[in-house]
Amino acid sequence: MSGGGVAAGAVATRRPSGKDAPAAGTATFERLESEVRIYCRSFPVVFVAARGYRLIDETGREYVDFVSGAGSLNYGHNHPLIKRRLIEYLERDGVTHSLDMYTAAKREFLERFEELILRPRGLQYKVQFTGPTGANAVEAALKLARKVKRRTEVIHFTNSYHGLSLGALAVTGSRSKRLAAGVPLAHATVVPFDGHPAGRGDSLAQLAALLDDPSSGLDQPAAVIVETVQAEGGVNVASRDWLRRLAALVRAADALLIVDDIQLGCGRSGRFFSFEEAGLEPDLVCLSKSIGAFGMPMALLLIKPELDAWRPGEHTGTFRGNNLAFVAATAALELYWRDDGFCREVQRKSKLAMRRLQEIAAARPGLGAAVRGRGLILGLQLPAPGMATAVARAAFARGLVIETAGPRDEVLKVMPPLTIDEDGLRHGLDTIAAALDEVPAPAPAEVIGES
Repeated sequence: MSGGGVAAGAVATRRPSGKDAPAAGTATFERLESEVRIYCRSFPVVFVAARGYRLIDETGREYVDFVSGAGSLNYGHNHPLIKRRLIEYLERDGVTHSLDMYTAAKREFLERFEELILRPRGLQYKVQFTGPTGANAVEAALKLARKVKRRTEVIHFTNSYHGLSLGALAVTGSRSKRLAAGVPLAHATVVPFDGHPAGRGDSLAQLAALLDDPSSGLDQPAAVIVETVQAEGGVNVASRDWLRRLAALVRAADALLIVDDIQLGCGRSGRFFSFEEAGLEPDLVCLSKSIGAFGMPMALLLIKPELDAWRPGEHTGTFRGNNLAFVAATAALELYWRDDGFCREVQRKSKLAMRRLQEIAAARPGLGAAVRGRGLILGLQLPAPGMATAVARAAFARGLVIETAGPRDEVLKVMPPLTIDEDGLRHGLDTIAAALDEVPAPAPAEVIGES
């Protein structure tokens, strides 16, 4: 299924004129934009166009995109059919901004979402349109869980990432991001994620024991919030068994299960929802990023009907009525989610990418590399300090946009548009291999965890 990309094989071979030299056009950004910027420091060129899985800079050079707008572009850049829907909507003066008023565009999205996503999966949810960011959906979920359960505590997991507003940040694991809050982050308790070393075995058994012990010091929680795959945390995958046991534990504790599917939803995991494989029915589901389908800002909180305890106006947002996002989202649902063909394609490409990454790791045993992930979010762990960052930099010089993840930026995160064709996927993976060969291999003592 085509994402509207430039033909494979049209890979540019030009290189920047100077080593790591920023493009001449970046001076304005450096003079006027805040120091808080991140991505432009890793990719110091000015992009002017994008098609499918490719980005084009102002010199005309093309790059394969393995970042996908941090998961906001599952259907690729400028998908031609979605773009046509948007243009037609604008040309007939369709409503663009509507707060939470009724519009035809919102009605059509809700009907398609129910018809193509909820009903085939036997799911019943009310849909809350929050402010347009994933963090806002998380904030709404936390507020609603605390309102319904009349408790304050929320349990989250090591290496979690749920956003940078204060409520979402309280349930995020990153120390540096938490320190940036400047205030105490309260009413949240962290426990080990599946496979985390701090778990020392069965992390859920430990949590169950704490919840069962009236003197453990752990207050009864309102909710537990979890990512089935921790994307920013290092592409850490929770097993189906662990997720099922977690859901049972949450029920036994009379708490609510919140699944953050902001980055893993909309097909990224190989299913529309990442929790489908484990057979879960979360109480609350946070969606954003690719639900807007075209990079359009949009976020949803899915609420089991019996939990929809909001009173009018208790959680609002000026931009919760982005009708362009409704139009794009509806188009994507109709294009890709009428049957399971798109999922099968994602799963096929996932197997291809996983095999190639495993080959890359096996061919370089001195790196101590490991491969993990699900669907088209895969991670190549390079334990030596700074190695993944150096490889990402070398890959960019070769025309691949890729980022790192994990607590020490030790994981190369492979996250192309789901619509990427096989040639583009192979080219991006081969670029990683070439970049690995360009970066000096670490001495054995440099590998994290070795003495």
